[in-house]
Amino acid sequence: MVYGLYMKYENLTLKKTQLDKFRPLDVSLFKNLDEWFRVELTYTSNAIEGNTLTRAETALVVEKGLTVGGKSLVEHLEATNHASALDWVKQQVKRRVTDITVKDILKIHEVILKGIDNHNAGNFRSVPVRISGSAVVLPNPMKVANLMKQYENWLQTKQKIHPVEIAAEAHYRLVTIHPFTDGNGRTARLLMNMILMMYGYPPAIIRKQDRLKYINSLEKAQLVNGEGDSKNDYYKIISKAVDRSLDIYLRAVKGEDDNVENNNDDKLLKIGELAKKVGETNSTIRHWTKAGLLEVSEITPSGYQMYSSEMIERINKIKELKEKRYTLDEIKISILK
Repeated sequence: MVYGLYMKYENLTLKKTQLDKFRPLDVSLFKNLDEWFRVELTYTSNAIEGNTLTRAETALVVEKGLTVGGKSLVEHLEATNHASALDWVKQQVKRRVTDITVKDILKIHEVILKGIDNHNAGNFRSVPVRISGSAVVLPNPMKVANLMKQYENWLQTKQKIHPVEIAAEAHYRLVTIHPFTDGNGRTARLLMNMILMMYGYPPAIIRKQDRLKYINSLEKAQLVNGEGDSKNDYYKIISKAVDRSLDIYLRAVKGEDDNVENNNDDKLLKIGELAKKVGETNSTIRHWTKAGLLEVSEITPSGYQMYSSEMIERINKIKELKEKRYTLDEIKISILK
């Protein structure tokens, strides 16, 4: 495991060391980052599971306690519950990873499903389950309790691997056991982030746009029981997510522009950059975004709306349909169907 500990995550270790030099963080700066991550983690984790609340709507529900017209009660509860579960998780970060128990995992799950499925909230599943569209075979429900005891024993054994890999592995093992009827992914991501924060790392955000890559990477490993290098794609996704969060913190503490830099394959664009690439004005991009034709991939702590390069193709399609005299409502139906 020497390679995994000292080389594979060397860049993350270096950035974390840089961040540690700024600790303790300025109170107002920490509060700003904490509030931003609370909304972003809630929005993205729920979006991965199919929740249709937008980022802005999630913020209204979580921060203001408001309801959003046209959205279900369950979607509202998923937002408030996740935020509450994250608050509980943050209260645990002064503990050690080796102190985590099954009871802690059940507590996270209980909060996640409170008011949505009280019968199953905080309880292991008693029925067989399948992952929709996946060939992965999940453990028999009769084995879940014993598998979770083994899982607890693994957590409580000091691991000779990098903290980011410990967190990622904890997530992978939990979703592979799939101990609950629902809420496995959200619980696993919260547990992963609790472990990251215990080690002094910021939480990892699995972006909505990375949903398929994330799900496919998990399935790839699960189909061969995690053997060989089957987890490599999954580890890369988690590492990149941690890297982005470290960058956000480092830019904030250095007082730099918090535009999230990414590798060339997934670089996000500010509204002006996107407008320039497609030959449109900023106001037009804002109008199409407000109308639901374009999706904002991220909003930085300073409020910058960031778009993925996929929106370039979306805009070209919008312009094509406008030339055919489609209304905005007709365009929306056409491009989102």
